[in-house]
Amino acid sequence: MKTDAMKNPASAAPLETVGQALPHESALLHVTGRAAYADDIPEPMGTLHAALGLSPVAHGRLLGVDVVALRALPGVVAVYTSADIPGENNCGPIVHDDPILPSSTLSYLGQPVFAVIATTRDAARRAAAQAKKFIRLEPLAPLLNLRQAHAAQDYVLPPMHLTRSSHVGGVAGAMAEAPHRLAGSFSLGGQEQFYLEGQISFALPQDDGGLLVHCSTQHPSEMQAMVAHALHLPAHLVQVSCRRMGGGFGGKESQSALFACVAALAARQLNKPVKLRLDRDDDFLITGRRHGFEFDWQAGFDDAGHVLALEVTLIGHAGCSADLSGPVMTRALCHIDNAYWLPEVALHGYLPRTNTQSNTAFRGFGGPQGALVTEVILDDIARHLKLDAFAVRQANWYGTTERNVTPYLQEVHDNVIDTLTTQLAADAHYARRRAEVAAYNASHEVLKKGLALTPIKFGISFNVNHFNQAGALVHVYLDGSVLVNHGGTEMGQGLNTKVAQVVAQELGVPMARVRCSATDTAKIANTSATAASTGSDLNGKAAQDAARQIRERLAVHVAVQWGVAPEAVRFASGQVSGPAGQRMAFTDLVSQAYVARVQLWSDGFYATPGLHWDRNTLTGRPFYYFAYGAALCEVLLDTLTGEWRLLQADLLHDVGHSLNPAIDIGQIEGGFVQGMGWLTSEELVWHPTSGLLLTHAPATYKIPTANDVPVALTTRLFENANVEDSIHRSKAVGEPPLLMGFAVFLALRDAVAACGPVGVRPPLSAPATPEALLRAVTTVQAR
Repeated sequence: MKTDAMKNPASAAPLETVGQALPHESALLHVTGRAAYADDIPEPMGTLHAALGLSPVAHGRLLGVDVVALRALPGVVAVYTSADIPGENNCGPIVHDDPILPSSTLSYLGQPVFAVIATTRDAARRAAAQAKKFIRLEPLAPLLNLRQAHAAQDYVLPPMHLTRSSHVGGVAGAMAEAPHRLAGSFSLGGQEQFYLEGQISFALPQDDGGLLVHCSTQHPSEMQAMVAHALHLPAHLVQVSCRRMGGGFGGKESQSALFACVAALAARQLNKPVKLRLDRDDDFLITGRRHGFEFDWQAGFDDAGHVLALEVTLIGHAGCSADLSGPVMTRALCHIDNAYWLPEVALHGYLPRTNTQSNTAFRGFGGPQGALVTEVILDDIARHLKLDAFAVRQANWYGTTERNVTPYLQEVHDNVIDTLTTQLAADAHYARRRAEVAAYNASHEVLKKGLALTPIKFGISFNVNHFNQAGALVHVYLDGSVLVNHGGTEMGQGLNTKVAQVVAQELGVPMARVRCSATDTAKIANTSATAASTGSDLNGKAAQDAARQIRERLAVHVAVQWGVAPEAVRFASGQVSGPAGQRMAFTDLVSQAYVARVQLWSDGFYATPGLHWDRNTLTGRPFYYFAYGAALCEVLLDTLTGEWRLLQADLLHDVGHSLNPAIDIGQIEGGFVQGMGWLTSEELVWHPTSGLLLTHAPATYKIPTANDVPVALTTRLFENANVEDSIHRSKAVGEPPLLMGFAVFLALRDAVAACGPVGVRPPLSAPATPEALLRAVTTVQAR
């Protein structure tokens, strides 16, 4: 395995902390088992435990719950239903269509119906497990199939349409005039977040009638609001804190709310600490995940493979309620183009209601789903024309001065995709290996190789403009140590490390002198979710703003002593220096400033500039900038069993001026493997009539392991600088690398195509499990 953090000009001499490959600030705690999570917080005497009684049917009328019988079970202290919620019975983040506990309708198998509070977690779970015995209901026929739900036209949100056309006959006219036309369908499954730490909330009553809620969440402010609304309390009586999460991947952005509300309800009613921690099976059965999609498409193109017209219908698997499906669909529509100029395009997004879990955010937030279908389409165009797939992709790249406006009318003015992919193709010997794969396949009947090089163009910012803001607090203590608090949450991605590096750089102190504390609504108010890959961009800028204000105050103070301009004072390596050789330890300056009554703490704020979005026309500038990348993958497929191996993966990704190359490379490789898992092994299966999610545990739901990562894995950072004024000209790295997994899926598609005649279009759905691969191979061989 090779990694190469290419040196950036801006990470040279002037920068002492930013740009360095420093370890994660909690790395030692992680590997020694001392990192504390919500379940590790010591339980005060009298702590009670909650468990949820789940619906045994996918659809039905709720007639009642035998609360008296449940309360009589061993260890049970209380039982709560929807009737016990004093405020709004809702945990839907946008549309208020998702009850904390249902009052009349059961919407999916696994939906929480009541909460049991008991003296021990075991007692609570044993009581809740008997839900079927104590829930009175009238079963109704569930709607489980996504295409059938689309045909029924019952949508959780109105359909969305995005069209761009300059042809007199519209997109249909351009399609009709195209020299070649193809049409097809593509099925894409969802993906479970499978965070290592499950959903958990621990609510503790406070002496003033308030609540402290320790919650594993990506969005403490939303949890605060949800709890306050459910309990009919003002927000200042609800404090939500999160030191760290054991993974989130979007699954703890909105869907932590139900568990926070139940724990808080019980804690307030009983005036006792209450903890609600799900086991893995219940977490699968209750919570939603990445949206699966069904796609129908038609494309018009010329002899070189240039796309002249494209129409795509996107049917997203929203589940039983809206949750975040609206913005997920919006982002899917805004990433259909991926890295390609699409002159005539008509996109139609639908979100049918099904009696399954309400799906939610997952790393990429709809963007990967939208981008993948276009990669499949271009793959089919290349096969139809008997051209190299990478050549067809190159023919359709966005331009730099023309052909550079997206379907949603944002100009692409930072385009490096051609340079980046050309570099990867050369460094990883694409042309040579393409010939070698063809030769291998010609001489092997059972084992077939596949090769694919795929690009990434991923938009960075929240589509909702006002979410693009952040706050931070920086405190400098008399000993020169620094405490930082910001609105982002740490879930293993290294956000606190990067923010600490930014502050250390700004104040000119060693990294060891800076510490980030737990995210807390009592410190930074009205925060946005740590999502959309904006964590470092937003919170890094806010923390930099706070630290800069302190540094400037200190500079003014010492400049008076030295008789120099404040701008001439330098802070570096724990020392403060002047233009004539003056020198003072940072700690000494802090002590002097305190005596002189100089403020040694500051708040900081940042709002991303230049964004605008019209949600009615689906046009504007939703993204501050784009992150780019590419992957080249080679696979070996056994056509008799459907088993396969990833032989080699070469990754090249644009992170601008990297804040921390070590963390960025970890994010790139982790995103790549997670994307590969989504598209190959992570299959979600529901029972066709009962609606039970059958793949609700590690025994049946298969995420990638270390054995799935090839020995020949090369990861490099592309030399670049963000054209926008992001934090130290870096770029986001959380979500975009997940799209690198496309290259694995398309390489498998290439291997399947090698089993049939030249020009065959492999009917391979995702995930490409061994069963799906065998079906595709059989179909291709029959042609």
